[in-house]
Amino acid sequence: MNKEIETLVRESRIIAIIRGFAPDVCLRLAEAYAKGGIRLVEVTFAQNAPETWKDTAAAIRAIKERFAGSVRVGAGTVLTEEHLSMCEQAGGEYMITPNVKPALIRECVRRGLVAMPGALTPSEAVDAWEAGAGFVKIFPAGSLGPGYVKAIRAPLSHIPFLAVGGIGPDNVADFMKVGCVGAGVGGNLTNKEWIAAGEWDKIEEVARQLVTRSAPANH
Repeated sequence: MNKEIETLVRESRIIAIIRGFAPDVCLRLAEAYAKGGIRLVEVTFAQNAPETWKDTAAAIRAIKERFAGSVRVGAGTVLTEEHLSMCEQAGGEYMITPNVKPALIRECVRRGLVAMPGALTPSEAVDAWEAGAGFVKIFPAGSLGPGYVKAIRAPLSHIPFLAVGGIGPDNVADFMKVGCVGAGVGGNLTNKEWIAAGEWDKIEEVARQLVTRSAPANH
């Protein structure tokens, strides 16, 4: 399973991030993403609302069952082993974190899931990689800019980086050009007004733009 997810991240490049929506909305979003060509979805745990964690797990399970392998799902903002267990039990295949916690990364790998921890500095990136991360997400990439990623990759070219935080259709190609293997995209794919209006076709179109603009031809 591990290698399959790692290969898919490199091939499809875009991970859609869903934060703060009920399981039924998460399913509709995943459907729009899939129509636009996105095959990886992250459903995040809201750290300020533990009462919603069961809904996050339910959303992961629903997406897993509905798409039966055509869309692969994992959990985001995983900070503890409890979150990791909830992800695993729901059928999630990877965890994404905002930070580097080597013990949690090792436990994730031991369970056969792919770890994608968030790092800012070279030291954090190396610690994450040495703990067994499949990918290291540079976060918040949008605030730092492609130049930062290019600089950090110079000595760490062996580490596959994902750009996450402030990424959208307008700048995703810039991060691919400096060597990122993929990107995580949230806000640009969860427009609350479009969701409220049921304008899923608009979300599908953003998904399509992201997939197109992150393609290798843009390198």
